[in-house]
Amino acid sequence: MIFFDERRNMITLSTAATTYQMKVDSTGVLLHTYYGPRLRGGDLSNRIVHEDRGFSPNPYEVGKDRTYSLDTLPQEYSSCGVGDFRQPSVEASCGNGSHTVDLRYVRHTVREGKYALEGLPAFYDEGVTAQTLSVELRDSCTGLEVELLYGVLEEYDLITRAVRVRNGGQTPVELERVSSVCLDFPVGEHDLITLGGAYAREREPVRMPLTQGVHTVGSVRGSSSHQQNPFVVLCDHETTEDAGRCWGVALVYSGSFQANTEYTQFHETRLTLGINPFHFCWTLQPGESFTTPEAAMVFSCEGLGHMSRQFHRAIRLNLCRGPWKDQRRPILINNWEATMFDFDAEKICSIAKAASQVGVEMMVMDDGWFGKRNDDFAGLGDWNVNQTKLPGGLGPLAHRIEEMGMKFGLWVEPEMVNEDSDLYRAHPDWAFQVPGRPMTRGRSQLVLDLTRAEVRQYIMDNLRATLNSAPISYVKWDMNRSLTDVWSAALPAQRQGEVYHRYVLGVYEILEMLHQEFPQVLVEGCSGGGGRFDCGMLYYTPQIWCSDNTDAIERLRIQYGTSFCYPCSTVGAHVSAVPNGLTGRSVPMQTRGVVAAGGTFGYELDLNEITPEEMEEVRTQIQHFRSCWDLVLRGDYYRLSDPFRQEAFNAWMHVAPDKSRALVGVVMGVGHANPIRPLLRLKGLDPNADYKVNGEVYGGDQLMYGGLALPILQEYQALQFDLERV
Repeated sequence: MIFFDERRNMITLSTAATTYQMKVDSTGVLLHTYYGPRLRGGDLSNRIVHEDRGFSPNPYEVGKDRTYSLDTLPQEYSSCGVGDFRQPSVEASCGNGSHTVDLRYVRHTVREGKYALEGLPAFYDEGVTAQTLSVELRDSCTGLEVELLYGVLEEYDLITRAVRVRNGGQTPVELERVSSVCLDFPVGEHDLITLGGAYAREREPVRMPLTQGVHTVGSVRGSSSHQQNPFVVLCDHETTEDAGRCWGVALVYSGSFQANTEYTQFHETRLTLGINPFHFCWTLQPGESFTTPEAAMVFSCEGLGHMSRQFHRAIRLNLCRGPWKDQRRPILINNWEATMFDFDAEKICSIAKAASQVGVEMMVMDDGWFGKRNDDFAGLGDWNVNQTKLPGGLGPLAHRIEEMGMKFGLWVEPEMVNEDSDLYRAHPDWAFQVPGRPMTRGRSQLVLDLTRAEVRQYIMDNLRATLNSAPISYVKWDMNRSLTDVWSAALPAQRQGEVYHRYVLGVYEILEMLHQEFPQVLVEGCSGGGGRFDCGMLYYTPQIWCSDNTDAIERLRIQYGTSFCYPCSTVGAHVSAVPNGLTGRSVPMQTRGVVAAGGTFGYELDLNEITPEEMEEVRTQIQHFRSCWDLVLRGDYYRLSDPFRQEAFNAWMHVAPDKSRALVGVVMGVGHANPIRPLLRLKGLDPNADYKVNGEVYGGDQLMYGGLALPILQEYQALQFDLERV
């Protein structure tokens, strides 16, 4: 998979269907020469043409050769201050105040297996063929050493990248920017796809043609955010869902990030992705090192859908961990939208009893079970059970739930504190706040300083005590505000630029302890819904609450955008009550069930308050999901329509890896008089096989190329049908 051509000084990385190539040139610069469909061989550096370009300076060692400039060369990891005026991959303030970094090749090594990153999430190589490439670059003047790490997971066409920076000099160095990945495209015009949005409108695909300049997306919120997602795609203008070239890059990180895409004066494209440089400054004393988060790349020449499916397989099987990564998750019911803070043990048991009668398998108790937590203003940080609501604690309630044949789950928000709490009164310095400035609140709460070991220990001690106090099978880990007033009382002034990243490392440390001590507990990530839906969290939490917006019609868009990178097995999706609390919209129970069945599937309402007909529909939904869960969670996912463009209907399907079965979901859009009959073309089937659909037999080629005529349904009605090869 990784081959070094010593005669040409060329390193080639190959996966099942792709080739990635780099070359050391005569000056020691590591050039990026190719990333695309798999090649039989060859040196792609012949695509690089040296020309004399005005205002593109030349390194000292090339003498009078004005055709050689770092400003025009595609580089594997771009330098800073030495003639390349495009986006740098690394920027550092050296001992003399200079920000110049000039990286040249020193050596490389190849080993079997995939590298791991201490304290950071990363893809792993269990069950797949993998190799690691390590390339060492060095700045000879400062002694700054940069190790480029590449992991090749052959079956998924996945190449991962991470960077270790070491101060090999004699004076301290301050890292001010360090990207995880740099991708240079020497020629071509591209579109950029990002996942934008807002709270309750997460991961909306935005596609735009690149024009000259730098396009930047990212987050400075301390988390990956609702507004942008650490996943981007570059593709050709003509690339579609099913054809064309595209390069997807996902950052395995849950904090502030930045993706820069630069389209240059010479129509080159450079993509850099990594930790956001906003308020980032990491001091490296001589001999110390810093490791970046990992980035994962997939190239596809078969369109966006194939790229997504490669990410889905890799994330589900080689990023998510633990016994739940490839199992059906329990069908649960959560009380939040039914009760909010207004509940007690009897109310929880009432909801659970109704749910148990139709096959729901887990009762999850949400916010409000601890401290003086009757509203948003108090209690966070005090993880002692509210005895008024739950006499005797969690144990008696959990056992009552178990007697109904259900498991018991719990909501927590360990990263936060209210001012009205015993914890804050005892340790006000444990919350982020800048001395002498008034605090900024979010949801009436403050953020605990997870850079401090004693804070992390307090959180873990409370989580451990809670989980040992009762039979708890599931934890919903929430985070309901962005970071502000980011200043730590435990760090000196000159190291405050490390706080944002150290905070994320603190979150990961606690989640890793939780994973090690309670491996059987299913942990679902959440941040006001989808505010921290990223590959970093999926390493610790195999599913994430997709959005606080549970309106089925809105969820069509949210789950569509999420699918560009993230598999259905990671998408927390529930049927909720109507009218919906955020939109006021009412749609049929069947439609809500069909949409929620595109994820982990559960309920977010009080089943005591629905009609007998709806209760029977719930029973049917649960029985059907149990029969096809492996298709949803393990199958190949196909987007059949775009809900941001298609008004008539939205459709998707899950196909078994061997193409023997499939599940199709369809939701009608806005109703119109005298409508056009919708035609649905399926994907992913065997064109040479026949499939039974609703008692009729069709050829796979008929269904994919000719299409299936759908009945005309009313506004927001849904269809869900199975296909089975005959």
